[in-house]
Amino acid sequence: MSTTSTPDSGTKDRTYDVIAVTHLCLEHVWRLDRYAADAERDGDAELADLFRRMQDHSRRGAEECKAMLTQRLTG
Repeated sequence: MSTTSTPDSGTKDRTYDVIAVTHLCLEHVWRLDRYAADAERDGDAELADLFRRMQDHSRRGAEECKAMLTQRLTG
């Protein structure tokens, strides 16, 4: 039994981990688009803007992960 307080990813495969993080970032992009649209529909431009900024952060994270994955798989 592990004595660490952090959860184990279930695998020691770093490539899998990068793929999983990429997936999570892209899922956040999709969800935040829906949340921003809901806020816009309800006339809350401030909240919609927050969701769009967070969406941009997630999109950039996914792009960074994809670039690293490409580099590691082709290099």
